[in-house]
Formats: sequence, C-alpha cells, structure tokens
Amino acid sequence: MQKKFYSSVGLIVLLNLLVKPFYLFGIDAQIQNQVGAAEYGMYFSLLNFSFLFNMLLDFGITNYNAKNIAEHPAIVQRYIGSIIGVKIVLGLLYAAVTLGAALLLGYSDIQMGILGTLVLNQFLAGLILYFRSNFSGLHLFKVDAVLSVLDRILLIAICLVLLYGGLTERAFRIEWFVFAQTAAYGTTVLVGFVLSVWKIGFSGIKIKRLYSIAMLKKSTPFALLILLMMLYTRIDAVMLERLLPDGKFQAGIYAQGFRLLDAANIFGLLIAGILLPMFARLIKRKGEIGKLVKSATALLIGISLIVAIASSFFANDLLGLIYSHQVAETTIVFPWIIMSFVPICAAYVFGTLLTASGQLRLLNRIALSGIGINVVLNLLLIPTYKAEGAAIATCITQVLAGLGQVLLAARLFRLKWNISLISRLIVFVIALTGLGLANHFFLELRGIMVFILFALIGTSLLFLMRIIHVREIAHIMKEKI
Repeated sequence: MQKKFYSSVGLIVLLNLLVKPFYLFGIDAQIQNQVGAAEYGMYFSLLNFSFLFNMLLDFGITNYNAKNIAEHPAIVQRYIGSIIGVKIVLGLLYAAVTLGAALLLGYSDIQMGILGTLVLNQFLAGLILYFRSNFSGLHLFKVDAVLSVLDRILLIAICLVLLYGGLTERAFRIEWFVFAQTAAYGTTVLVGFVLSVWKIGFSGIKIKRLYSIAMLKKSTPFALLILLMMLYTRIDAVMLERLLPDGKFQAGIYAQGFRLLDAANIFGLLIAGILLPMFARLIKRKGEIGKLVKSATALLIGISLIVAIASSFFANDLLGLIYSHQVAETTIVFPWIIMSFVPICAAYVFGTLLTASGQLRLLNRIALSGIGINVVLNLLLIPTYKAEGAAIATCITQVLAGLGQVLLAARLFRLKWNISLISRLIVFVIALTGLGLANHFFLELRGIMVFILFALIGTSLLFLMRIIHVREIAHIMKEKI
C-alpha cells in the first residue's frame, strides 16, 4: 500500500506541479494585475461566497463515494447513473439557496450576474470531482491524474488567448475569466463522462427515490463536515468585503497572499485524495496504518515547513515577482497566511484518516469549533487590522483545528507518538529558522534565486536528518502490494 502511495503521488503531483502553479501565477495573478485589486477582490469575495453553500451541491457524496468504492469496487457501475441524477437535483437546490442568500445580503446586479455564473461553475466542478472519486476509489490513479489537470490546461489556453491574443482592444474584464472557467469545466465534464462510460459503464441518468434518500442519509455527516470546513476556511474574504468600506480592495490584498497558499495546497490536496481510499481499504482489511501515517506525515509536514519558513523570509521577493501592485501591503499579510499551510497539512493526514474511518461526528465538532473561533477572531481583528487581521484569524483557526484532528486520531487509533520524528522536526525548524534569521540580519541576500537555494537547503536537510529517508522510500517502492 505504501508503494502505491508513493508511485501515485509521484504521477499526480508531477502533473499538477507542472500545470496548476503556472495557472495560478501565469494566468490568475496576471488577471488580477490587469483588472486591479478592487475588481479582483469583488470576484474573490463572490468566489468564496459560492463555496459557502457548496455542501448542498455535493452533500458529501464525493467523499462518501470514494470511501465506499474503495471498500466495495463492484458497486460503482450499478449506481453511477443514480448518483448523477441526485447531483443534478442538488445542483438546483444549491443554486436557489446561494442566489437567494446573495439577494438577501444586497448584492448588486453586476455581482449577481457574476455569482450566477460561478454557481454554474461550482456545479460543473462538482461533477468533475465526482467522476474523479470513482476513478480514485477504483485506484485508477492515472485517469484521476488526467482529470485533475485537464480543466486548468484548458483554462490556461483560453485565458492566454484572451490576455495576449489581441482579439480585442478592450481591457480585460473579470467576467471573461468567469466565462472561460465555464468553458473549461464544461469540456472537462464531457471528457470525464466519456471516460466513465469507457472505464466503468453507464446505463443512463436515473433518480431512484429510495436509493437517493438512503445515500443522502449516509452522506449527510460528510456534507455537514464540508459545510463547516468551508465556512471557517472561506468566510474570511466574504467578511472582509462586507465589513469594511474598502472591503473589495482589502479582499484583493488578501487574495494576493492566499493565492500562494492555494498553490502550496495543490500538493496536500492531491495526497489527501490518494490517502482517503488507501486508509479506507486498510481500515476495512484491518491492516497496519501506522507506517502509512508516518510516511505521509513526514512527507507533508516536512515539505510544508520548508514552504512556510522559506516563503515568510522571502515574502517580498516572491510577491514582487508575481504582482505589479500592492506588494508592500501583501507582504505584511502573507506570512500569516502561508504559516497556515503547516497545520493544514497535518489535517490532510489525520483528518483524512478520521474521515476514512467514519469519525464524522467528531470531525464536525472540531470544524464547528473552528467556525466559532474564526468568526469571533475576524469580527475582532478585521475592523482594526483589515486583511492582516483576517490572515491572523485564519492562521490561529487552522492551528487549533489541525491540532484537534491530530490528537483525536492519535487517541482513536492508538497511534504511538514518534518521538524521534517529532524531535527531528523540531530541530529542523530551529535550523531552518536560524538560517533565515542569519541571512536576514547579517548576509542580507535577496532575490528569487536565493529563495530557491534556501528551499533546496531545507529539502537537503529533510534527507540528511532522515525525516524523509531515501532507503525507506526505495524499499517501499520495491515492495509488492
């Protein structure tokens, strides 16, 4: 199982690291540079608003489906048409609730138009994730890998034409970006459907009332978890835009820092998507999960520490490379945002383990606590510190939520605390932070090449300190599952 973990991670991470960072920095960031912080901030706030009721769109079906198929692979062909039918009905409910809430909050006609298209995009993206859950549950990771990047490849191509193709003399409008997403998602849904027919089989869209009710009852805890997590991870930008007179501008500043966290999260999300069916199958077979937990923890936490520490010390260099405007303002906000990546990665391992084992009620309690903490902190910090206040609230919330998941998983699965690994991670943090401080106060070396060198030194330390062990990985890759 560990062998498949590393080989699957290698393929999917390679594809996504080639495509998604280019999209985030070569397309998404350049669009913000062209339209400005305020207009992009409006879009970013609306995008996050479209996430708030996302649980109605999926209702936990995707995560439940991946776990269920990993345990019972034969059922996928029997129920694929019924699940698509349910998702269409849920899509209509999601659209009604989201747009209705936006009307109550007094969004303008322009904002409602953009939000309506974003709602459609969320529906299409949900279908893509459902198709991917079928393939990942069946351990068809190569097919999953293709679908994981196809929408971004198409979006990159469309936006490159709109940005640099000279089709019009008009300035780029944020609405064009939203419509381009619709075209990319729609095409990927079509490809995902064709691959499903080919690899799995399909007998038509059906709505089976009894099956739908039974499935929704089983997936409800997943849906609640998604809703609660969306609220405490996505509400910051919405609160910024609504609470402040210059809310759109502040949301734009926050978006500039958050984009790099999004880029870093590509790695963690991909591994979590692979870990879920693997944990589910190991738990079903009553296999040993400790080794897989250790491997995933060492990999994710080690890399997240390099990303967080290196990015914080070289924030101005990174942001200046990407953005044309408001670099100084974003440099203040960004370290708080990127430090959130470490607890988020802990949650990718231990939260995924708890999800695979069906501990949704306990996860929901942690997420509910996270919402309360996040909203209170935002209300206290945003009026005074604006975007920086939202970033601080995010960091504190993620630390507490991640720690809660680690402690809960350790207790439920009786995981032994790996004192050796924890000690090495602490020494690693001290060494990397010390190197950064020495450079900041004495050497004063700057620039993107120094950042890359710093990250390479950190990566080398991971291996030299045997946090990630070359021999262990080589042994795992040679094992037979």
